[in-house]
Amino acid sequence: MDSIDSRGLLDLVKYPIITDKTTKLLEENQYCFAVDPKATKINIKAAIQYIFNVQVTGVNTCHPPKKKRSIGRFVGKKPHYKRAIVTLAAENSINLFPET
Repeated sequence: MDSIDSRGLLDLVKYPIITDKTTKLLEENQYCFAVDPKATKINIKAAIQYIFNVQVTGVNTCHPPKKKRSIGRFVGKKPHYKRAIVTLAAENSINLFPET
């Protein structure tokens, strides 16, 4: 995943993660996204800058544990994802909640 075109950058970021903890991070200009598990911090930074046209100052990543899910008598696991917490420059912001 060293060189990725613009199409590949769009596929790295899946969706924003909206929880109580991540909404508190918005005050510190940090945003949380679910990304491709094989994505690197450099690729995530490039993707966020390309998609939202903002300046990224830092990227923190983690692999949260898979959650178990039972379907009838069978126990499986939810799909694996990678969480990226992106810190933006002070003058930048991302509008996750557009007003309609």
